[in-house]
Amino acid sequence: MSSPTDSAALLRAELERQIPAAVELRHRLHAHPCPSGDEAETRDAVLAALPTPHGVTKTADTGAVVRIGGPGPAVAVRGEMDALAVPEETGVSWRSRRPGLMHACGHDVHLAAVVALARAVDRVGGPRPLLVVLQPREETYPSGAREIIEEGVLEREQCRAVVGAHVQPLLPAGEVSCTPGVVNASSDEFTVTVRGSGGHAAYPHLTSDPVLALAHVVVALQSLVSRAIDPMTSVVLSVTVLSAGDAANVVPGTATARGIVRAMRTADRETIHARMAEVASLVARSQGCEAEVEIVHGEPALDNDVALAAAATPLLRQAGLEVSHSLRSAGSDDFSYFSERFPSLMLFVGTHGGAARLHSSSFLPSDDRVRDVAEALLAGYLAAALPV
Repeated sequence: MSSPTDSAALLRAELERQIPAAVELRHRLHAHPCPSGDEAETRDAVLAALPTPHGVTKTADTGAVVRIGGPGPAVAVRGEMDALAVPEETGVSWRSRRPGLMHACGHDVHLAAVVALARAVDRVGGPRPLLVVLQPREETYPSGAREIIEEGVLEREQCRAVVGAHVQPLLPAGEVSCTPGVVNASSDEFTVTVRGSGGHAAYPHLTSDPVLALAHVVVALQSLVSRAIDPMTSVVLSVTVLSAGDAANVVPGTATARGIVRAMRTADRETIHARMAEVASLVARSQGCEAEVEIVHGEPALDNDVALAAAATPLLRQAGLEVSHSLRSAGSDDFSYFSERFPSLMLFVGTHGGAARLHSSSFLPSDDRVRDVAEALLAGYLAAALPV
């Protein structure tokens, strides 16, 4: 087994040789996107492009974990497989052939880069075996990453660390963010239901109006973060859906609001959940109504391992990439389930240069980003392969 230092130059040279085939794979995957929960076709296409593995374990319904490089403790790299329900408007010859479905979050780029790395490790060897994690359902619930963790396949495969890379249009092309600590927020959905007593809109004094009560609740919730959370930390609470009644002259009996709440710290997450329920109930009662808050817990915060980030930084620079250590966002990614269980590193790879934003119908990173993502994954892999 070679050392990470000895492996870097050989792997980087072989990785460069694998990029043209990886770009072709990216085009094929982009043209045939699969929705969340139905990724078997994408999985099989990627499996066919990988070198002959030492073992394939199906997981999370349509996912797979593939071992490259023999037995023993291994480093995992994650590739997400699902596309988004977005109609494509890029105009390229390899645009989506499936109306209303598109790789608008870069998963086609990530998968192609993972394959390039796996083929390079297979061809020239590496300091540790590589586990290719083909993950379903990154974009929807139930989370594919969470299911992979719960099934225990990574423990059985002696995983010692997990590495991921995600294209990011907030960064310039050629730059990679390798930020230690929390880089993405937890993400939880909530529903506020206010119940009153409806009636004729001409006689509001004979009703307990849940619409008015909900309006007060929404305003109170929107100001909650500034008075319940330390201003030096980040929490986002957004009410995005309001629903009540269906007739202009009828005060309905119930009104609902839905939204999202995100936090960078577990303590803040717990605090905001508790205060939301308290505030909604008290404000609704002041209007003669009752309120309850239901919270659906989503991804935890994504916490990059400090040692991995430090070890990967010089390796990224050796690959000719600019490195920053400041990108954090209230976005979320279920890669965080891996970071809860294993030392993990999520790298953000810049795409800026005309590319639209993530989840946009015109989002189309340059093919050059396949190389950048592959180099980022290689740096993370080598960093995780260093002796403990």
